[in-house]
Order: sequence, then C-alpha cells, then structure tokens
Amino acid sequence: MAIAMITVTATAITDMFDYEFMTNAFAAAGIVAVVSGLVGYFLVMRGQTFAGHALSHIGFAGATGASLIGVAPLWGLLAFTLAAGIAMGALGERFGLLFLHYYTSFATQATALLFGNVLAVDHSMIVTLAVLGAITLAALTAIMRPLIFSSLQPELAEAKGVPLRFISTAFLAIVALAVAECAQIVGVLLVFTLMVGPPAAAQRVTTGLWSGLFAAAVFALAESWLGLTTAFYTDWPVSFCIAVLSALVYFACLALSMRVGPAHPVPAP
Repeated sequence: MAIAMITVTATAITDMFDYEFMTNAFAAAGIVAVVSGLVGYFLVMRGQTFAGHALSHIGFAGATGASLIGVAPLWGLLAFTLAAGIAMGALGERFGLLFLHYYTSFATQATALLFGNVLAVDHSMIVTLAVLGAITLAALTAIMRPLIFSSLQPELAEAKGVPLRFISTAFLAIVALAVAECAQIVGVLLVFTLMVGPPAAAQRVTTGLWSGLFAAAVFALAESWLGLTTAFYTDWPVSFCIAVLSALVYFACLALSMRVGPAHPVPAP
C-alpha cells in the first residue's frame, strides 16, 4: 500500500514535466534562485536590503518605459536597475533612500506589467537568464574578498587601502543584475522573497561564510521549485506560493535559532 502511494505521488510529480512550460519554469527559477540566494547573502550581511527594494521599483519604471517603445521589458528593467545601482553606490546610502521614496510612488501606476510570470518563460529567456546569472556570479567572485573585508571592518579595510566606494558601487551593480533576474520570477513587488528571505534564514542557522552561502542558495532553490510544484497542483499564483514558503522557512530558522542559540556568521576576510 505504501509503495503504491509513493509510486502514485512520484508519477503525479513527474507529470509536471510533460509540459514544456513547466520544464522551462523550473530551469529559469533554478538559475534565478541560486543567483538571488548568493547575492542576497551579502546584501543582508551588509544591511543593505533597502537597496534591493529600491532597485526593484526603479526597474519597474524602466520596464514600463521599455514596453512603451517596443523593447522587451527585461532590458528596460536591467538598464534602469544597473544605472540606479551604480548611482546609489557612487552617491551613498542616503541617495539610495531618496530613490526609494520617489520611485515607489511611480511604480504603483503599472503593477500589472511585471508581476512575475515564470510560467511564460521560453528557451531564449532561459539562455538570457543563464548568461546574466553567469556574469553576476563572476563579478561577485571577483570582488568577494574585499567585499567581505569592507562589510565586516570598513574602517580597517579603508586603512589597508581597500577602495570602499568602488567596492560599494560594484556590489550594487551586481545587486541590480540579480534584481532584474529575480523580477522575472516573482515580480518586482516580491523581490524580497528570494533576495532577502533565504539569505536571512541562512544567517540564522549557519556560522560561516561558505555554509551560509550554500544554505541561502539551497533555501532559495527549494522555495522556488516547491512553489512551482504547489502552484501547478493548486492553481495558486506562483509568486504567492514562493512568498509563503520563504516566510515559513525564515520563521522556522528563526525559531530554531531561538531554541539552540543564534548563529553569528563570521566570514574570514
């Protein structure tokens, strides 16, 4: 009886992949989830989660403008987020908060444009996301050591000659790329779902850099794929399912850290 139930369940799950749109969705969500989890880990560690929120709304304006002139929304989203990320890094956090204040009100005018529709992803979009993801992770790897150093001990890093402004600008440009990718899956209004939720949960239950990065990527990937599976069998919105799972994972990790003691990640620069 148990074997029969397991067989039926496994068959039901694999039935999803008889549909090309589900295969594409899993591939796209997997790419974006890993990138979001890894970049988001440093975003949370640096206390710059406001930047992800601000950039998503700025990108929404870019996507809207791109649609008006007949360009794919992704490229408008990417152009605006990248430009804004560089500007925020160069001008400082106060200007980032100013961007957030003004562009949030603008973004509400077009909430139906990019709310995340991973089920509509095609092969060309998967290739685009894969290329952007590779560029994002390569850039993150290139600045990882000075990024960690400047995040944990900014005064000492500056004294040692680390170019803090350049590192901050480069990192926010990387965040901008990740935001543009993440918005294709959960929409600009739920970017926190993948870029903040999984990394924040990971930092509650891990104590090192590599274990934290691994946990953040795994959490984001699991939430994305389980969210897709849940949406397929319930007909609920994919973004909603992923958001609920992200919240559940975070609160579960929070409860665990309170029970056994909080984890304090101390990455070595």
